[in-house]
Amino acid sequence: MKRTTLSLFGAVAALAAATGLAVVAEPAGGAGTTPAKAASRQPVQRSAALCPAPTSSDVGETVYTAFTPPTTGASGGKAAADLLAAAPGKKDDAVTDAAKEAGKDAGKDGAKKDGKDGKDGKSKSDGKGATAPGTSVLAPKEPGKPATAGTGRSDAPALIGAAEGALAPGWTVQQSTVVSAGSGRGLHGLTCTAPDTSFWFPGVSTAKGRQDYVHLTNPDTTAAVVDLELYGKDGRIRSAAGEGVTLPPRSTVPVLLSTLADTPAESATLHVAARSGRVGAAVQASDEKLGGDWLPASAEPAADAVLPGIPADATSVRLIAFAPGTDDADLRLRFAGPSGSITPAGHETLHVKSGMTEAVDLGDVAKGETGSLLLTAEGAKSPVVAALRVTRGKDDKQETAFIPATAPVERRGTVADNRAKGSALTLVAPGKEAAEVKVTSSAGSEGGTAVSKTYTVKPGTTLAVEPPQPSGLKGTYAVTVEKVSGGPVHVSRTLSLPKDGVPMFTVQPVPDDRSTVAVPTVGQDLSMLNR
Repeated sequence: MKRTTLSLFGAVAALAAATGLAVVAEPAGGAGTTPAKAASRQPVQRSAALCPAPTSSDVGETVYTAFTPPTTGASGGKAAADLLAAAPGKKDDAVTDAAKEAGKDAGKDGAKKDGKDGKDGKSKSDGKGATAPGTSVLAPKEPGKPATAGTGRSDAPALIGAAEGALAPGWTVQQSTVVSAGSGRGLHGLTCTAPDTSFWFPGVSTAKGRQDYVHLTNPDTTAAVVDLELYGKDGRIRSAAGEGVTLPPRSTVPVLLSTLADTPAESATLHVAARSGRVGAAVQASDEKLGGDWLPASAEPAADAVLPGIPADATSVRLIAFAPGTDDADLRLRFAGPSGSITPAGHETLHVKSGMTEAVDLGDVAKGETGSLLLTAEGAKSPVVAALRVTRGKDDKQETAFIPATAPVERRGTVADNRAKGSALTLVAPGKEAAEVKVTSSAGSEGGTAVSKTYTVKPGTTLAVEPPQPSGLKGTYAVTVEKVSGGPVHVSRTLSLPKDGVPMFTVQPVPDDRSTVAVPTVGQDLSMLNR
């Protein structure tokens, strides 16, 4: 017998001995195999949230609210959550140097415009100096109860947050800032973002009278490199300044978007793309006449888009859309109100060229009814990203907020910092099937008892409701929306805090909180050795 044949027999014998197999041939009829079990959903063990620096205004007041909804099956072990101050990024390149200088000028002009700046023109602080990187700003202790912290500092830092154990599933952080005067006067609200590698911001502007900053935060211990791409009505706005922006570890860098364009663009789209690492990104827009707010990132590019939460008293609605793919996009526009969907007169369709930003003024499309804008692809399913700039008020009492395309709530979504008066939920079922949801208002940050209520959203309609008030409410509360049954449902929350005749408001999308993940069931299957 040849040496190679002996070696083969020896290998088979060794394999059989090691595994306890009696035969090497596949069992007849597949006997001995066990069908794989379906994956189960388990609560996540760790969550992250990145909050940008809230404001450089001397007349700004900020409240942070962190909340974790109670989750069945969440880890009973170590539970911890903390928001830590990030370090200011090093201004090593021209674009961030320009942003720094422009930011100083904007802060001075904005604060002094109404004669309400800090004493002697100095930044408002507590006299203790800047917050040291790594300092804990807010550390929630238990699920089901909001934790809050506040600051009036104009040099308040960006925050890097992490939660683990029972505090991780659905952990949500809201940052709300009231700027009393100057450019960007208004309520600036933002749900702090999870780190990612790509963000789309349709609705930015580099026009005169408008200052938009993109705040980039690196949560990791290694540097991240980011490209900033601007797209206007004629396509890509080329600028070497936005390429290869370096973010040092555990730091934040603000970039003034007008430094990325040679000519002003009234409506544009910003793409933040990480070459290496991951970042958090948010755009703060400040207008000399129309107030300001944070512009959240749009949902991932898709053929259809849902933009929920147009206020009933909106005086102006502007749609900005961008087609990032290789083909043009043709969209059908519908306004979904309380009783059904209609096509806005004169704005039945919108053609968006590939690689270009298209903007259209829809006027007072709401006409006294809270609603949502539905964008549906016609013909080819070319993906788009989209956002609305919504204005309330008149003359010198106007205020602006942004509504991005929002992903559906697949299981559960949460939004923090709701007040006894001023909070409203907008729920829309864009398809042909109704959706049933359960809305739970948590205990208050200073006391109260949680309460729940179930709502049904009819197909093709928008339902606007005030969340049920927690009994004995003290402080602020969080709202959790759980999908019970039916078709897709998209949700947003509007927070209104009118002041001095200005209808200050902000709109936050409420997508799925991704509090659970699919975990496959694994087991030993020695029959794989026979295949």
